[in-house]
Amino acid sequence: MNKISKVTGISVFALVMLMTGSIDSIRNLPATALFGSALIFFFIFSAITFLLPTALVSAELAAAWPKQSGIYHWVRLAFNEKIALLAIWLQWINTMVWYPTILSFLAGTLAALINPDLAQNKTYLVSAILITFWALTIINLKGIKISAKFASVCAIFGMIIPMTLIIILAAVWLIAGKPLQIHFTAHDMLPSFSHSENWISLTAIMAAFLGMELAAVHVNDIHEPQKTFPKALLYSVIFILFTMICGSLAIAFVLPANQISLVSGTMQAFADFLAVYHLKWLLPIVTVMVLVGSFGSVINWIISPAKGLLQAGQYGYLPPILQKTNQYGVAGNLLILQAILVSVICLAFLLMPSVNGSYWLLTDLSTQLYMLMYVLLFMAAIYLKYKHPAQARPFVIPGGNIGMWIVGIAGLIGCLITLIVGFFPPDGINVGTTLHYEIVFTAGIIAMILPVFIFYKKRYDTNTVLHTINQKNEESYSV
Repeated sequence: MNKISKVTGISVFALVMLMTGSIDSIRNLPATALFGSALIFFFIFSAITFLLPTALVSAELAAAWPKQSGIYHWVRLAFNEKIALLAIWLQWINTMVWYPTILSFLAGTLAALINPDLAQNKTYLVSAILITFWALTIINLKGIKISAKFASVCAIFGMIIPMTLIIILAAVWLIAGKPLQIHFTAHDMLPSFSHSENWISLTAIMAAFLGMELAAVHVNDIHEPQKTFPKALLYSVIFILFTMICGSLAIAFVLPANQISLVSGTMQAFADFLAVYHLKWLLPIVTVMVLVGSFGSVINWIISPAKGLLQAGQYGYLPPILQKTNQYGVAGNLLILQAILVSVICLAFLLMPSVNGSYWLLTDLSTQLYMLMYVLLFMAAIYLKYKHPAQARPFVIPGGNIGMWIVGIAGLIGCLITLIVGFFPPDGINVGTTLHYEIVFTAGIIAMILPVFIFYKKRYDTNTVLHTINQKNEESYSV
């Protein structure tokens, strides 16, 4: 492997691991399992209108501007700094909403070891989320970095092995002719286009696909990217679709939709499978493995979004106090602000009448904010194709300008559909009245975006800001 790496850079296998590691998560399975056999249609639809377009566009942009990679620089090159600030803010602030969902999944998984009923206890969930996130923030303030090897171990033990196990258990369940909670008729598998509530499931599916652009920045480390990247992309899409569809169906096989917990549904399904197969002794082991995977995922994400926001700060759009780094080279004040925001957002678990309702609200809100960023990404990609036609692109979307238009429009269609249906609460999840949900949801979006306009009004002196960042840290953030 080392000999090959020296010659060819990142291998196809390594690139596939980077892509799937950014997206594939056992945490997403309960939310998608809610929609029964129709989830197969939505997964394929989402792959065509979002997953593939995001990967292709990000790969071409990362290859064209390797020293100015990332959503902030891409949008700034296409339009201007203000729109770029909005884009990077959306990418950062959506993670503030995302953290409580992944941490609530972690807390729900831990509850399976202690007392399964705790998974529906709001006080327990909020307390576990806050304690875990603040602890991880304090660790990161010390400058502790998790190595790629540790991250890979977390992915293998916390995602690949549990995902494979639940798929195998479901396959045995199906072959043995055990009763299923869903049906595979044409009526059940194809959504009714006349009922808008059937499209609400698209939010959960899209949420499961967020993040493909994060791995695309490695395209310049690949030998012959025109051949290697499409191959890795194909393998990644197949792997992600297979594991997500089969994993979601595994939960839908054994749990009725009205009994699936978005926080602990995965462990519910494991418990049912293992009980039937007289393997209950495996449940604590599986629980610990899933916890390790979730813990590793959170550690890897706490600092990265903050580094992206610092790019905007270098152009004077953040106050100097948020630019300061501690002795470990970490933007400590920004991480503390991040933890405070996450603590406030956790109150959403107290605003909804059920844990599932709170989980869905945060998932929906995070997805909507991220989708707004993707709209800017696809628009920037199309515009840059004409604004900088002579720019060298080691990786190019097949079809030239026409290919970019096809991919860009497909991505925009997927984003716009998700943005529209996101305002409608799903059936089967207790979110209170439709009016209550829409008021809280709309207020959440406004509150998350409002600070950008404040930064527009009060722009700080660029030189003052840049002086707060030493050269060493500035170079590390630009990598």
